[in-house]
Amino acid sequence: MKAILNYRTHIVSSLSEIGQPAWDGLLALQGDMNPFLSYAFLHALHESGSATPETGWQPQYIALYDGAELVAALPLYVKDHSYGEYVFDWAWADAYQRHGLDYYPKLLAAVPFTPVAGPRLLARDAQARAALIEVLVATQQATKVSSTHILFPPEEHARQLREAGFMLRSGVQFHWLNAGYANFDEFLATLEQKKRKNIRAERRKVAQAGVTLRRVRGVDATDADWVLFNRCYRHTYAAHYSTPYLNLDFFRRIGATMPENILLVIAERAGRAIASSLVIHTADTLYGRYWGELEHVPCLHFEAAYYQPLEFCIEQGIKTFEGGAQGEHKMARGFLPTRTFSAHWLAHPSFADAIERFLEREAGGIDEYMSELNERTPFKG
Repeated sequence: MKAILNYRTHIVSSLSEIGQPAWDGLLALQGDMNPFLSYAFLHALHESGSATPETGWQPQYIALYDGAELVAALPLYVKDHSYGEYVFDWAWADAYQRHGLDYYPKLLAAVPFTPVAGPRLLARDAQARAALIEVLVATQQATKVSSTHILFPPEEHARQLREAGFMLRSGVQFHWLNAGYANFDEFLATLEQKKRKNIRAERRKVAQAGVTLRRVRGVDATDADWVLFNRCYRHTYAAHYSTPYLNLDFFRRIGATMPENILLVIAERAGRAIASSLVIHTADTLYGRYWGELEHVPCLHFEAAYYQPLEFCIEQGIKTFEGGAQGEHKMARGFLPTRTFSAHWLAHPSFADAIERFLEREAGGIDEYMSELNERTPFKG
């Protein structure tokens, strides 16, 4: 373990132990200032009570220092369930249980409730990244966990983890790419006629229902806007008999600490707000995130969560719109399949062998699925 000899290792339970300047400074070195990995976003998850030991997310961040300088870090959690991850391992947990073994606790490197790819092995340079992987391997071997899972790393980091003994898993998301469209109609003109017609019909249904939409930049959002959004968000979870992961305190915190990354879309009818969506964005990428409605209007979800953000991307010159987890229906709206990765280590040798064989079969299925999707492009030939 030569790589770690020159570094001091800390395991921290709160980002405040690292501090915002050091954390965001290290993130800036990755070449991907991913807003979900920012101190503001992660700290809001923790401080709002959304991702805490009480909710099954125990922060155990690995931090490596060279003197006083933070040179590597990993957002790591001890988990006692598999909710809020979007890379599903419920079948693995069930297999452990059926054999009388404990699958939880496990270690998870991810952004809670956020299926967005981005750097996980934050490091100043290649040497520090190698040391960070060594510390992760040593940590998982020294603790009584069943497994370690790194979700949505970039492909380069996934390959490094495979060299360190992790098994790789692939998934598929759907992303929209901006070809420099002048306006929404120019984008529509690139689609097949049937898909273009369907989108126009969906937008027309919303307008004919008397719904108007307005976009609110995060810097202009009022507390009343956040109260409204939270109400819509919680109402939709309740309608699906689910418990929301996030709360008003979280939304208020990101509204105050990262407003430049936020866009709210608010739908109104007869002078009343009836729905809202929230997207996060940088200058280059927009991420579809949260949605909620107080009244159901056919096609309003597509208008508020897809078409309004697409128009915003075109107006602002944003290059990519990441639509979130799953959702093959996004292809009919101009989104294309993109491969995602995760890396997995299991302590139990027999289960590790069985899951490795499963992942090999699954990978072949993913390859076939990607090929099939790419043959069904929504764009005109």
